[in-house]
Amino acid sequence: MPRNLNRRVELLFPVLDDSLRRRIRDEILGTYLWDNVKARRMQPDGSYQRVNRRKGDHAYSSQDVLLSPGGANGKRPKLVW
Repeated sequence: MPRNLNRRVELLFPVLDDSLRRRIRDEILGTYLWDNVKARRMQPDGSYQRVNRRKGDHAYSSQDVLLSPGGANGKRPKLVW
C-alpha cells in the first residue's frame, strides 16, 4: 500500500483542558507505548528495529485496543509517569 508522504499535512495545537490532556497522555499515548506487536524503535543511525516481546509477555496491539468498542479503558497495564 503506497503512503502519502509528499502531500501530507500535519498540524499541532495546544490541548488546554486538563482532563483531555490526561486522557491523551494516559489512554491514547500510553496505549501506543505498550504496543509490542507492530511497534518499532528508531536506532541512533535512523533505522528502525522491531520491539521484541519478552518471554511471558502477552501480545499487545495498540491498534486492536483502540479500535475495540471499549477503547483502551481497562485493557492495558497501568503506566507510571
